Amino acid sequence: MEESKKNKKRKRLDVKMEIFHQHPDKIPPLVGYFPSGFNPKRSEEEDSTKVRVYSNKNRPNRLQLVVSPNSSKVEFVGTSYSSEAAAAQVCTYALGVLDKETQTLKIVPIASNKIFRLEPRVRGSEVSDKEPRGELQEEDLTAEQKADKIRDLTNLYGTKKSISRAKKMESLKQKEDPISQDAVDKKIEGFVINKDALETAAVYTARNVPPHDPTATTPDKAYPLNKIIFKGEWDYLLDVLELLQSGATISSDAYPSFVCNRIYKLEEIQDEMEKKRLACILSYITHLIKFKDQRSVDGASSAKYHKFPPIILQKFLTLFANSETYRLADDKQDLLISYVLVLTLFIDKFSTDMSDIAKDLRMTPVSLRLHYQNLGCKLSRVDKLLMVTLPVPLQFPKPRTQRRRR
Repeated sequence: MEESKKNKKRKRLDVKMEIFHQHPDKIPPLVGYFPSGFNPKRSEEEDSTKVRVYSNKNRPNRLQLVVSPNSSKVEFVGTSYSSEAAAAQVCTYALGVLDKETQTLKIVPIASNKIFRLEPRVRGSEVSDKEPRGELQEEDLTAEQKADKIRDLTNLYGTKKSISRAKKMESLKQKEDPISQDAVDKKIEGFVINKDALETAAVYTARNVPPHDPTATTPDKAYPLNKIIFKGEWDYLLDVLELLQSGATISSDAYPSFVCNRIYKLEEIQDEMEKKRLACILSYITHLIKFKDQRSVDGASSAKYHKFPPIILQKFLTLFANSETYRLADDKQDLLISYVLVLTLFIDKFSTDMSDIAKDLRMTPVSLRLHYQNLGCKLSRVDKLLMVTLPVPLQFPKPRTQRRRR
């Protein structure tokens, strides 16, 4: 008996293969399985099991498969948006049907590319195309809950690089400890309030200037670079340096004219650490300008394909974004412009020509002049060029007050 099985030759079939693609007006086959072990048999006289498919009118890919045995009060329900089907798809599924008579193999895609897990449910309970409320759905999560969920998943399954990046971003978003804050509040209760100092601080805030030190004795300390570009951000600003080292051209479509016009400075620098520092500053200027363009009407197209490092984008959203509208508010936009102008001073050793950066910011030199002055800069003519310098200690212009007419 065993020898006859071994000697039995398998019949070879030459089949014609047809692959069918999904059409919007037709539902592809659905594949489901019963983890409970239920066997959906059909009798010859009448159907002992009914199968129904529900589709969401607004979201056609959201399907619900319901299998109802007639002789039972239990039915089996599977969806394409919950349970196992909601997990990330790492492969695609298709169903092959072999017709030996016509020698044709037909391959069709599975509906929504999902395998339905049919779970038992008491008949008469709510069955609809809505997600089961027993599980917390993605739409129900708050922004903080989503962030916590992503952080937990990253710590469990992320790479070392992604975990390190997440920790850096978390350190940027750390909130104050309420216990420590209460202790500080108690210490300052007896302090005398200096009204003149408060008025001066209010003026600085109105000008929307980056972190600064009015008592600095050198220009590079007037606006501390480590308070503008944080320590954990430098490793994500190496794109300009990598392009320069590879010999590639810095495209004017991808980078502002100010950056393209300063590449020669990097080529002249022999100190690798200084070259890296300036290249990162140029990259940061690029991200700032592209973020401004992305949220404006006239510059959105230029930033359409720009990629922001996640840690940089998160910081920009915190500093400049407006929760109410996508467009930048005027005060936030002024603050962003101030960040750009301060960094241009670092690149040009605190004496710069504003013509190309004005073009990048889509502003006229006249309108940009006020921004530089609010940063404590001085303007002067040098060989028909309007040059901007940063004297120290910082001296901000006094706010103008209108006189009342008698």
